[in-house]
Amino acid sequence: MERHVQASELRDLVEKVAAGERLTREDGYRIARSKDLLTIGYMADLARRQRVGDKVYFINNYHINHTNICYAGCKFCAFAKPRKDPEAYTMAIEEIEREAEKARALGATEIHVVGGLNPYLPYQYYRDVIRAIRRVHPTACIQAYDAVEIEFIARVARKSIQEVLEDLREDGLTALPGGGGEIFAERVHQALYPGKIGKEKYLEVHRIAHRMGIRSNCSILYGHIETPEERVDHMLALRELQDETGGFLAFISFPYHPENTPLTREMLAAGQVPHPTTGMDDLRHHALARLLLDNIPHIRIFWMAVGMKMAQTALYWGVNDLDGTVRRERIIHDAGATTAQEADKEEMVYLIRQAGRIPVERDTLYNELRVYDPAAV
Repeated sequence: MERHVQASELRDLVEKVAAGERLTREDGYRIARSKDLLTIGYMADLARRQRVGDKVYFINNYHINHTNICYAGCKFCAFAKPRKDPEAYTMAIEEIEREAEKARALGATEIHVVGGLNPYLPYQYYRDVIRAIRRVHPTACIQAYDAVEIEFIARVARKSIQEVLEDLREDGLTALPGGGGEIFAERVHQALYPGKIGKEKYLEVHRIAHRMGIRSNCSILYGHIETPEERVDHMLALRELQDETGGFLAFISFPYHPENTPLTREMLAAGQVPHPTTGMDDLRHHALARLLLDNIPHIRIFWMAVGMKMAQTALYWGVNDLDGTVRRERIIHDAGATTAQEADKEEMVYLIRQAGRIPVERDTLYNELRVYDPAAV
């Protein structure tokens, strides 16, 4: 391996990573375009060891997608439905309570709530969702409503973002999920999701939350029409905000799933064949995140989007979090994901041990609930 690294076009970057130096935008562009997957993995694994050690985290969590009615019209989304679509739904508060009870019975320590931008819901509904979960499962961390949803809720309710966050925190909100940022490049914003907020407003919501002491995650949607350079620019915008606030817990990458989406229909009509991301791209992308996001401790892979085997392999390309048990996820499965819709803790522990790492069950805020014996089974 050392011989390969010494002969690599990226060997100067290996030296920077080994010395703990921050990588630049141009460094990121080089990595994003490089085919030298082994050296990229070597650098990312080195950075991972330097920053977070050998612990790999997972969480016992439960997803609730409260509504799929959405007006935003994002071309990469297969989940959203108009109000009169026969598959459209909005969960009643009683249904939310039943789902929260299922989560409690399963021992979930986090309930994750995200949904569509539904203009027909009153402000009180969003508060009642949080209150219902808190009432049924008092000890759960509630991670609810991404930045896009928070901005939308504030606009519909004619309140400030801070006022909305204050209300939700009073109701029991623990943290914000990281979704909705997609790709910050304005070119992509206008082409794929002009009906919802872009870079500046996404960052503003997280900045306000962090200043209030509300932690959050951040994310990227990759593998559609963006360029490698636009991925780098996206990550560096998040790095800049993290330098300012320190409020991000983890960075999550969502690979684009092309089935059943408006973008795919447009491409097929134009004679183009859409492709999902490849294994090489997934590994290089997560490694790039570890290398550039030197101030965000946890690089999380959403195993449900890439499969468990790829997620385990990515532990050697900078990743240190396998997400969680999840259960009942709808958004990426509506877009064609064929992976399981849940996992159990035993499977998570087994995969982490087989990778030679230390399994750690965490909560939303990365408090360690159980550190497992690292011995492989």
